[in-house]
Amino acid sequence: MSEVPDRISEFKEVAEMMPDDPVVRFGLAGAYLDAGQADNAIIEYKETIRLKPDYSAAHRGLGRALETAGRRALAMAAYRKGLEVAAQTGDLQTKKEIEVFLRRLETARD
Repeated sequence: MSEVPDRISEFKEVAEMMPDDPVVRFGLAGAYLDAGQADNAIIEYKETIRLKPDYSAAHRGLGRALETAGRRALAMAAYRKGLEVAAQTGDLQTKKEIEVFLRRLETARD
């Protein structure tokens, strides 16, 4: 399973060259999430959102990473913010995906 760590190192290398590129940060966050490194993914999704606040997919990713890390309330807040952003930007596909994730969390019982 060396493919995922390779993706991480590749994205990290590009992120060092282009630290303010939200797409690169988003890719690095996704690589971390795929590798099961939710805390690192959270950091990179937050950085992506700092660089591009209207990046609805980054809000979705942040929600997923927080959910993976077991931070349910924060994940729900991230999803709700993502819904607002997706509605504002007209990103209907991401909005639908977030609605599904949020509904699943809202109906889940601990």
